[in-house]
Amino acid sequence: MERVTLDFPANAVIHRHPLTVRVTDMNYGRHLGHDTVVSLLHEARVHAFSALALSEWDMHGYPSVVADLAVQYQREARWPDALIIETAVPEPQGKALTVYQRILQRDGEHIVATARVNQLLIDTNTGRPVAIPEPIKQALAQARSA
Repeated sequence: MERVTLDFPANAVIHRHPLTVRVTDMNYGRHLGHDTVVSLLHEARVHAFSALALSEWDMHGYPSVVADLAVQYQREARWPDALIIETAVPEPQGKALTVYQRILQRDGEHIVATARVNQLLIDTNTGRPVAIPEPIKQALAQARSA
C-alpha cells in the first residue's frame, strides 16, 4: 500500500500551542501513545479556535463535527519532551474546514507527527453540513496574515 504524505501548509498557521509530554501520555512502547496524540491535537485545536473567539461547539451558530482524521508519525516523543503543536487552516473550500496540525519538538527542527482533520459545521435542524460562515473565513484569513 502506497503511503500518501500529508503536506503541512506552513503559510496557513494560525496558532502555536506549547506542551510537555506527561508520564501518563506514554504507552507500553514507552513513547507518546496514539490515543494521547489525538487528544493533544484536539486540545491544541480548541486553543487555536478559542484564540479567534470561536469554539468547536458553536461556530457562529453551528456545532462542528470531525468527518475524518489522518495522523502520520515521523518521530517518537517521550516524557518529559517539550513540544509545540502548530495549527494551520487554509482557506476553506466547500463545506469543510480542513485543519492541519504538526507536532514539533520544542527545538522546531524535529517533527513528531503531522495530522489533518476535516471538520463540518452542522445545521442542528436538518443534520446536514452548511457552508462555512463568512465571519469564520474572515477570522481565519486575519489569523493567517498575522
